[in-house]
Amino acid sequence: MSETTYQIMAIVLYFLVMIAIGLYSYRKTSNLDDYMLGGRSLGPVTSALSAGASDMSQWLLMGLPGAIYVFGLAEGWMAIGLAAGAWVNWLIIAPRLRTYTEVSNNSITIPSYLDSRFKNNTKVLRIASGIVILLYFTFYVSSGMVAGGVFFQSAFDVNYHTGLMTVAAVTIIYTLVGGFLAVSFTDVVQGTMMFLALILVPALTIVSLGGVGETVTIVQDVNPDILSFFAAASATGVISSLAWGLGYFGQPHIIVRFMAIKSVKETTSARRIGISWMVISLVGAAATAISGFAFFQANPELTLADPEAVFIVLGQLLFHPFIAGLLLAAVLAAIMSTVSSQLLVTSSALVEDIFKAVFHADAKDKTYVNLGRLAVLAVSLIAMIFAWQQNDTILGLVSFAWAGFGASFGPVVLLSLFWRKTTGSGALWGMIVGAVVVFAWGYSPLSGYLYEIVPGFILSTAVIILVSLKTYKPNKEIEAEFNETMSRLQEHKNK
Repeated sequence: MSETTYQIMAIVLYFLVMIAIGLYSYRKTSNLDDYMLGGRSLGPVTSALSAGASDMSQWLLMGLPGAIYVFGLAEGWMAIGLAAGAWVNWLIIAPRLRTYTEVSNNSITIPSYLDSRFKNNTKVLRIASGIVILLYFTFYVSSGMVAGGVFFQSAFDVNYHTGLMTVAAVTIIYTLVGGFLAVSFTDVVQGTMMFLALILVPALTIVSLGGVGETVTIVQDVNPDILSFFAAASATGVISSLAWGLGYFGQPHIIVRFMAIKSVKETTSARRIGISWMVISLVGAAATAISGFAFFQANPELTLADPEAVFIVLGQLLFHPFIAGLLLAAVLAAIMSTVSSQLLVTSSALVEDIFKAVFHADAKDKTYVNLGRLAVLAVSLIAMIFAWQQNDTILGLVSFAWAGFGASFGPVVLLSLFWRKTTGSGALWGMIVGAVVVFAWGYSPLSGYLYEIVPGFILSTAVIILVSLKTYKPNKEIEAEFNETMSRLQEHKNK
């Protein structure tokens, strides 16, 4: 049996497990709340691994190792910023958002929460939020499609478009059928696969080179700057990399996990599990890049055509073909876990936040669930069209979408949870400014000097505060919900 056959067998097995989870979840999905939020039933392990797997995506196994392979640990500032941002997100956003969304009309999406939080009866804020989600998630989902095509191209020399369509098809099936529960349960499997893979690949690579000392010596002899956090870094570069952490507060596909967890109490355990998973995985990604650099220097007869494929190629060279296939499936897991989460949030934006708001629809839950499934399919097809021509790096596509959400929703979510005088007008204009600034800055020469999330986040925050101060009027219902949220959080602390 050939090596390729073993690897394909492992990947087919992974695909079958994902589809089986989707079918299992289908039986537990009876209404729109189940389909979009899993009935707020997630435990801490599922919440933590689902948030992590949805967050890290193909960037963790392909984008980050590729960047560090080329530029060295100067790219590691991004990982530091992400780890810090994720920890703060779990610490201060998770408990408040879980509580406030339940108090405020049991909101099941971020746009519906914002609409309910500010009592914006015109639905303008809700529709605008849904449009921003559609806009930036199209880029984000297409980055996953690109990664799927690159994966099959690098691993099996398969046509890019064939790989793209294969990943899209399986992801669409289990997301469309099983909804939020399928996405969350598959994330647990996928997160575990990613975690183990990022330990095994660098560990065996280092062993093959003779140990940590020999690996470091090879790297230092060729390019010692690879091991430096500062040699290839500029002040604006470090700021831009650390600023990735700001994006966490506004990522709908991540913070929706906070809304779905069983209780506020569970957020503490979930934070510890999630951050431990994340830190070890990030260290593993950096170790993969550095050990991979040393490996190809020590074996000049081997070539690495694409630095973003360093994890894939090392797995194929160093492991038994079937194990290598499972490691390759971990790359697919990273891609598909994020794409499925993004598809579901985009579907919810279309159905719950745009269709319902625009048409004031009042249909049966089954009708909305079916509309949600149609939305998953429609968004997938549009994303595939965007991804058909591979015209950007995976990291480039992800960074643009990450900045868009971080600047659009981050300041709004933070201020809505912590400042009772935040107004709907302030939130609307802040969100628009954040989205526009990221788009304009990202497509200007300035993007080469400073990551667009920095000006976008700052200006969005400033606009929200200024407009809210100008438009604030006391509202008894808003005050009551804010006080109820604070009261419940205090009760939790006192237990």
